[in-house]
This record gives sequence, structure tokens and C-alpha cells, in this order.
Amino acid sequence: MSRKIIRVGDTASFSKTLTETDVYNFAGICGDFNPVHVDKETAAYSKFGKQVCHGMLVASFISTVLGMYLPGPGTIYLTQTLRWDAPVYIGDTITATVTVEKKELNIVTLETIVRNQKKKQVVIGTATVMVSSEDRTE
Repeated sequence: MSRKIIRVGDTASFSKTLTETDVYNFAGICGDFNPVHVDKETAAYSKFGKQVCHGMLVASFISTVLGMYLPGPGTIYLTQTLRWDAPVYIGDTITATVTVEKKELNIVTLETIVRNQKKKQVVIGTATVMVSSEDRTE
């Protein structure tokens, strides 16, 4: 594995269009079968007017960015704050973006934002991670 230097201001993103299959698979994995997520008829009468994706499913793509791109493989999650600002619907394309805010030794703090295809912020938070011993935070 090549070494990389992590700097304040570094950023990385990951995008995905969420499908009905994604929502049902997530429900099966986590056990959250709330009808607003998995039942079209019930969801139609909710405040959202249709099925919404699980908030934790949407936020999970932050982990994709952290573990695969920045800082990348070997990253260990320490903390994550989250605030949900808007619903994500089946068929929406979301983009999770992380930006390095602070670094100290092998601990990195990152701003984490998820936006939909309209560039609307749907989730915001802060992650603290431990970087791989292969990476440097100079």
C-alpha cells in the first residue's frame, strides 16, 4: 500500500442512486421495517407522501468515503455526529462528501455532508477517525 499524506482541506466523495432494492435489503439487514420505508401504500399517507430511504442507509455512504477514499483503507471510525435535514426518496442520487477539518498525529476530524441530486443538503455531521499507520497527517 502506498503512503499518502492527508492535509486539511482534502476532500473526497461517493455517489449512488438509491433503489427500492437497496431500501428492502437495508431493512432486512438492520430489522427496521417501518412502513414509511417499505410499504408504498402506508408511505403515501405519511408526511413525506411516498417511501423514504432509511436515514442510516443514507448516512452509511459517509463510511464508504472514509473507508475507501479519504482517508481510505485501514481507517478506523471513532465518532460520528449526524443531523438529518431533508428526506431522501427511492430514486434519488445522493453524494456523500468528506472534508478534512483537523488532524493531530493519526487522528483526523472531517466534515461529512450528504446532498441529493438537486444539491440539497440532506445529512450533515462530523466524523473522527484514526488513520492507517501507512498514512501520514503532515
